[in-house]
Amino acid sequence: MLKYSIVVPVFNEESVIDEFTRRALKVMDSLVEPYELIFVDDGSVDATFAKASLLASKFPQVKALRLSRNFGHQVAITAGIDATSGAAVVVMDGDLQHPPELIPEMAKKWAEGFHVVNTNRLETEGIPLKKKLFSKLFYKVINIDSEVPIFPDAADFRLMDRAAVDAFRQLREQDRFVRGLTSWIGFRQTSVPFNAPPRHSGESKYTLRKMVRFAVNGITSFTTLPLKAVGTFGLIVAAASFFYAVFALYEKLILGITVEGWTSLLVGILFLGGVQLVSIGVLGAYIARIFRQVKNRPLYFVQEKAGRFEGGRE
Repeated sequence: MLKYSIVVPVFNEESVIDEFTRRALKVMDSLVEPYELIFVDDGSVDATFAKASLLASKFPQVKALRLSRNFGHQVAITAGIDATSGAAVVVMDGDLQHPPELIPEMAKKWAEGFHVVNTNRLETEGIPLKKKLFSKLFYKVINIDSEVPIFPDAADFRLMDRAAVDAFRQLREQDRFVRGLTSWIGFRQTSVPFNAPPRHSGESKYTLRKMVRFAVNGITSFTTLPLKAVGTFGLIVAAASFFYAVFALYEKLILGITVEGWTSLLVGILFLGGVQLVSIGVLGAYIARIFRQVKNRPLYFVQEKAGRFEGGRE
């Protein structure tokens, strides 16, 4: 049985895949244990899969899956994990911001008895301040009311032993938030800090739109805080409206003051209408998750393979 399986989701990474493979193979060879390196091409439109296939023909440890389209980073991670056969599975990105040289330290933690070894970024070179602030705010919000605590500044760079992997495979949610799912399964977990270097080449595929979508997906997956916030805000508005009505009656009946004017009325109507629309939107986000889940579609389809796969759930 293989000792390690390395899962690397890639999307349009033709410029970095060769260097990543060189460094990853060097690190894994130093551990003197059998291993496999699985690239998961998430619908790339460049030569990423062609290069991965060529590497698979040169090195028996290298394998590659090509998904039928771009299913997203979190699904690509799941597809790779499903195809593994190692006693320990390491998931990492292929842009070299997750340094392969950290794997031996993660393996030591595994040897100490931890089932899941997470990583947390202390610093990421070249990341704009607004992205850092967005990340910190996200983890603060999600941990306010999350089902399980999620490591702050966590990365999708972790080691899971076979027991944790088998548990993870049972979770087939359509809207996947792997960091949360990994925390949810439990087991004995720890975290290894690291400083993320800048990308080796190319540009980040995580646009602001994808970041916001990822954050919304994570929050709606592991906390009902938005629903509670909307409900609380509705109570506050209702209470304020009640007290204002009492005050208006007091002015009319006791003081004999009649307040005229349509501006305040219009503002109040527009404000309450906005609150209602926001509330419906929050409810819609949760209902959309239910809609996608009940269709029970497969998470992904594999279009093509390169290399020899020995096991896994394909």
